Amino acid sequence: MKNRRKLSFILLLLIGSLKFTSLLAQPSIDIETGFVGAGYNDVRIPGDQGTKFSLTDDLMSASSFFYRIRAGYRIRDRHNISLLFAPLSVKSDGFVPYDISFAGEVFPADSALDAKYKFNSYRLTYRYDIVVTKKVEFGLGFTANIRDASISLKAPGYYARKSNVGFVPIINFRLLLNMDERLSLLLDGDALAAPQGRAEDIQFAAQYKIDDNMKLRIGYRLLEGGADNDEVYNFALFNYGSIGFTYDFNGR
Repeated sequence: MKNRRKLSFILLLLIGSLKFTSLLAQPSIDIETGFVGAGYNDVRIPGDQGTKFSLTDDLMSASSFFYRIRAGYRIRDRHNISLLFAPLSVKSDGFVPYDISFAGEVFPADSALDAKYKFNSYRLTYRYDIVVTKKVEFGLGFTANIRDASISLKAPGYYARKSNVGFVPIINFRLLLNMDERLSLLLDGDALAAPQGRAEDIQFAAQYKIDDNMKLRIGYRLLEGGADNDEVYNFALFNYGSIGFTYDFNGR
């Protein structure tokens, strides 16, 4: 019930903001959904003293349903501003034949373990379309990403959780190849690598223009990254099979 109320509030907020700015820009809303599964997810907390283990190799990680909501604004055909809400939650369980030191707690070997990995993103993006032709569109920009992440581990009589909320600047890009008037290929995402860690969220999709307002796309998304420091060691990769709908309120 709490998640439904949160989703309803976010939808109302996005729709309200679109109506408010409809006179200033070309507003759009995008909804993406499908299933996500972990390719790998290696953890050690604290990063300099904990036990390194895998949420995918040492435990069984199940695929889960996901959704993303983006409100976009296109100004003067080249300037693009968007707000994205992208929650992610994946669970793992199983038994590990050795003790695990995790976030100040020691979980005995062969305990029944339940793990939950959460990585929610809140992103504000600005992108400028450098190339806009009938066949090709290409743009570069900047994304301000706030991550709300946590990893928890539970066993009978034991529980530990590590959470982290932080700001991450990322480079945004988008390449659209129009095959004909309706069909196009899309490559877009956010990506950046630094000594402190890396982050990539990249989508490749086929997009079909249903009418002047509605577009449908089907594709693959890769989310990968992590950090290695004294506080946290975590590197993970997630594979998404997705379907998305974009509605342009003024048509395009």
